[in-house]
Amino acid sequence: MDTMRQEARTERNLTPARDLLKALARYREPNHMRSVLELIITGGLFVVFWVAAWWAFSISYWLTLAISVPAGAFLMRLFLIKHDCGHGAFFRTRVFNDWVGRVLGVLTLTPYDVWRRSHATHHATSGNLDKRGTGDIDTLTVREYRALPRLRRFSYRLYRHPLIMFGVGPAYHFLLRNRLPLGFSRADRRFWISAMGTNATIALVAGIMIYFLGAGPFLLVQLPITLLAASIGIWLFYVQHQFEDTFWAEAPAWKSHDAALYGSSHYDLPGVLSWITANIGVHHVHHLNSRIPFYRLPQVLRDFPELAKIRRLTLMQSFVCVRLRLWDEGQRKLVSFSEARALS
Repeated sequence: MDTMRQEARTERNLTPARDLLKALARYREPNHMRSVLELIITGGLFVVFWVAAWWAFSISYWLTLAISVPAGAFLMRLFLIKHDCGHGAFFRTRVFNDWVGRVLGVLTLTPYDVWRRSHATHHATSGNLDKRGTGDIDTLTVREYRALPRLRRFSYRLYRHPLIMFGVGPAYHFLLRNRLPLGFSRADRRFWISAMGTNATIALVAGIMIYFLGAGPFLLVQLPITLLAASIGIWLFYVQHQFEDTFWAEAPAWKSHDAALYGSSHYDLPGVLSWITANIGVHHVHHLNSRIPFYRLPQVLRDFPELAKIRRLTLMQSFVCVRLRLWDEGQRKLVSFSEARALS
């Protein structure tokens, strides 16, 4: 990790983020044929694996659970297509992006307009210590953690525990928290309409499925798929920003372009995993220019090979990130609880 940090600092001196932002503008134009094809392939494979999981239910529930793995992966990919729609990157017109996003929001249990607003806030404030709390994973500095009373420290440690972060947390977020537009007042009618409309459509679709398949088979097939997709999604979001040499700063040291390029990882996954995750691992480029469709991100790395090295994180290296839970302002890196204790 020390070698990676030294390389990242060298690259930061050599790569002006503002210049890259201008150069990347030419990759923003979506290809409608490619977008439609990606949507059909992803949605079609999700349906195929869902039906296969339901068919296997009468043979062995263990077989159903096994088939739930690829089904969950493709449900997660549908969420990432919705993600591109939210950035206006999947189609040229906002109407197409928004309505495809809303339909996929029903499948992924996410009210599209509510999510789009909070995710836009995440992009606008990522890495800003003064503006944490919206669309982020809660992250405390070492100083803030030490100042907490014992019960609050325990709550934070519990929140950052892997079983909560990647197990209970995703289930709570997608099954329960998304049902209400928390953080929005009732005066924000658009977001309440988005949440309630999504809930009503989910109930309608689930009711139809239960009517034809039965409550037990439907829930025993759908819940594992949903929970797996949610956990994968949270894991991806976690490693995209929660790595040792990420970027956090207070104003005026915080700069949006630096935070985008150096506060987001290049999660360099093997080919098939990169495709299934819709190239979301090229997250530093995505944050630098969120209007680039996910299928154009590999071309960016080919045309700008220096970007492939910035904040690069391999699959094996990513597992180490789980223990990093506090931002050390002195060393300007994420540290574990034990490392923070040693510093004291």
